[in-house]
Amino acid sequence: MTRTKNPTKTAIVVGSSDGIGLALATRLVSDGWRVIGVSRSPGGLTHTGYEHLTLDVIDSAYAERLAEACDRLGAVDLCVYCAGIGDFLRRAAPPADLAADLAVQSRVLAVNLGGAAATVEVVLPLLAAARSGHFIGLSSLADRLISDQAPAYAASKAGLTSYLDGLALAMRPYGVAVTTVRFGFVDTKLAKSPVTPFKISPDRAAELILRCVRRRPARLTAPKRMAALVWLVARITAVRLRLGR
Repeated sequence: MTRTKNPTKTAIVVGSSDGIGLALATRLVSDGWRVIGVSRSPGGLTHTGYEHLTLDVIDSAYAERLAEACDRLGAVDLCVYCAGIGDFLRRAAPPADLAADLAVQSRVLAVNLGGAAATVEVVLPLLAAARSGHFIGLSSLADRLISDQAPAYAASKAGLTSYLDGLALAMRPYGVAVTTVRFGFVDTKLAKSPVTPFKISPDRAAELILRCVRRRPARLTAPKRMAALVWLVARITAVRLRLGR
């Protein structure tokens, strides 16, 4: 890949058609960034500084087309992985329905963790070669939970947090920052629980991510009150597991 001098900051936002990704892409282009958004749905943003790539992160062509998008940018300053899905597992479902539900859980793992890993595989070598840049992955406070309602979602976020934390250490010698963002409930289609304490808006989430862009921390956890609540729930669940209840 031939890198050209590009004074405009460039970003890839994966999962940009709605929710946090759309709010973030909108903020970036308004701040003068050149952005390529990726999602399996058509883009919800029209701007001269924005290009949309309609592609599922678990598509066999994903890595190749993402690499082509990076090449069109000429250089990548920032990549944010916002793509994510989640669904409940029906605990009292008949065996035939349970099989279908578990297939959905497998897709959750593939998108939330496998898609992030595929993105890392394409983008981080480019950042390392340039000795600069920033990769941000949206994990979740659910990474601390063992969930009988959404087991794949919790597991995928636990795996993603661990993976990104490890990469944050591994990429430091190359001058590349890796940030794990752990939100609680955000007002998006993923917030399916009937009770959503301390919920924040996508715009607020985007603002916190932009703070990470400026400060380049290894982790951001928000909101703190939700983190405390998740810690308590995780402790209670651990006791239930030990007691067999």
